[in-house]
This record gives sequence, C-alpha cells and structure tokens, in this order.
Amino acid sequence: MTNIPVNLAERSYDICVEAGSLANAGTHLEPYASNGRLFVITDDNVGKNWLPALEAALSEKGLNVVSHVLPAGEQTKSWNVLEDLTDWLLAGGVERSDTLVALGGGVIGDLTGFAASVIKRGCNFVQLPTSLLSQVDSSVGGKTAINSKAGKNLVGSFYQPSFVLIDPLVLNSLPDRELKAGYAEVIKYGLIDNPAFFDWCEQNSYAVLDRNSDALSHAIAQSVTAKAAIVAEDEKEMSGKRALLNLGHTFGHALEAETGYSNKLVHGEAVAAGMALAFGYSVRRGHCDASDAARVEAILQSADLPHNLQTASVRASGKQLIGHMLHDKKMSAGTLPFLLANGIGQTFLAHDVDLDDVARFLDAGS
Repeated sequence: MTNIPVNLAERSYDICVEAGSLANAGTHLEPYASNGRLFVITDDNVGKNWLPALEAALSEKGLNVVSHVLPAGEQTKSWNVLEDLTDWLLAGGVERSDTLVALGGGVIGDLTGFAASVIKRGCNFVQLPTSLLSQVDSSVGGKTAINSKAGKNLVGSFYQPSFVLIDPLVLNSLPDRELKAGYAEVIKYGLIDNPAFFDWCEQNSYAVLDRNSDALSHAIAQSVTAKAAIVAEDEKEMSGKRALLNLGHTFGHALEAETGYSNKLVHGEAVAAGMALAFGYSVRRGHCDASDAARVEAILQSADLPHNLQTASVRASGKQLIGHMLHDKKMSAGTLPFLLANGIGQTFLAHDVDLDDVARFLDAGS
C-alpha cells in the first residue's frame, strides 16, 4: 500500500494506492460516512462490474449505501445530467456533511465532483477511479467540470476530494483501448520533468499494458506522486507550474473537438497524439532534438497509441484545428500558451507561439 499526501492546507487529503483495496472499501471510507451513509454515483458500465462489490464492502461496515447509476459516456457530463443528479441527491435528503462517492472514470469523477461543489453550496466527495486515465490524472487535483455547447470542461470548479482510493486490480475489467489511453497520461509524467521515469516506461510498457499488478502499481504511484507535487505548488493554475500537466492537451483538445468528442478518438488517445505533435513542433522551433521526438513517437507507437494526425484519423486542415484551439479555456488576452519541450523531461510553457505557424506545421502532415 502506498499513501500519497496532497498538501493543500485545510484542503489536504490522501491518495491510497493499494491492489485489492476495493474489497476493503468499508474500512477506508467509514471515516467519511458522517451520517452512516454514502451516496455512490457510477455509470452502467462500471456499475455492473464493481458496484455490487463496493456495496458489499460498505455494508459489511454497517454503512447505508444509496446508489445512482448513470449512462456511460462523455455525454453524461452535461447540464441535463447534472440537474438530474442534483435533483436525485436533494430528493434523497443529502446534507452538507454527507459524502458523495464517485465510482468510475473521469466522466463520473468530474460530474460527481462538480455536483459536490454546488449541492447545498458544497458537500464532501471521495474518488474511487476505475480507469487508468482517471487513476493517474483526473481523480487527483480537484478539477471538476461538465461540457457545454462551446466545448469540453468549460463549466466547472476547483473542488478537492476528501480522499482518493485507487485499486489497480479494477483495471482488469478495463477494455484494452481504455488501458492504452490511460497509459498516455502515465508517459506524460516522464515527459514533463522526469526522464528517469520515461526510461522506466520505455522498458516496462509491455508489463503495464499486460496488467502486471506490480508494474501498474508503480506506474500509478509515480504518476500520482508527480501530480500531487504539482497540484500542491499550483492548485488553481495561477503560477504556471500546474499548466505543465497539460502537455499534449492543446493539440489533443483540438483533435477531440474535430472528432466531436466521440468514441472516434478518446481523451487519452488525443493526448498521445498531442504530445507527439508538441514534440514535433518543438523540433520545428529548434527547442528539441529530433531524436527525442522520435523516442516519444516510438513509445506511443509501441503502445498502439496515435502518434500523429494520420494515426489519430484526423484529416482536418491546420486552420480548422486552430479554430478549435481558439475555444481553449487557457486563452488569455487573445493568446494561447503552448506546452513545448527542450527534450525528454524538459517541458516548458511557451507564450510566443504563432498560430499561423502551428497551422502550417499541421498542414505539413505532422
């Protein structure tokens, strides 16, 4: 078992990474059931695999479990579903001292966290992430959101969970595509500022994707430790440090928008292609050696992840993709910062990127 603290003064919390911990969820979550009950929110995919086990584990501790199952998919992060969820909570007599439990991937975590932040002006919530992507990224750091007509995650809040419980064994039910998509975010932590971890990923990709418990636990713990440190330093993306976590996301979100935020290209796949594009563009600007960009492309290709526009099945023009980027929530005073790199583990935030030049780079067939 690995316990990782997120140090945020009165908003501090712990992340527990432990294989098999879902079976002991009652012990872990009992301290957060102040009224002897927990409101569990999940989706129909995760629910059929893990909700009965969670309910049994909580019931063993005498806890009253009230569960709500939502449709799976990105469309669940919407105003309509948020309204239905909050109405359900209010009808169930939720109080500010109650705790919501998000059992699922990033969609359920984001929606539940946002609901927790607004219901009765804020109640507690706990994350039980069930996808690799949510375990290493979205469950940690307090970003909660829903999507709107204008784009993804544009309506939300910073709202920290009370606790995060990560069980690598739940990934055994995760489809291979989703596991690979989550692995893109693992690789990201090596590319940001930890070249030794990137080396480890190059040597252990097969073990992680083969669901080796030790390899998964190490990859998750290393990723979460890295994110916790960045979040503690820059909780609300004010200093620029936390922006490093967006490596690959500016390009990636444009690819997601172009594919309609659909199953054609899931988030982790878009981030994978986005990271390769960020390194390719860094080479174009003279920041990064081509050999580093080649290593990034190689590890993504070995994990069967998109590593350019073609493998992401995106055929839009550079101008079209730039149009999507202009809706990015990181836009400020008409400019868009980009995460670029001086090499493996040397990511930096560039504020002087010419979007016309980015369009030409994309049109060149990157």
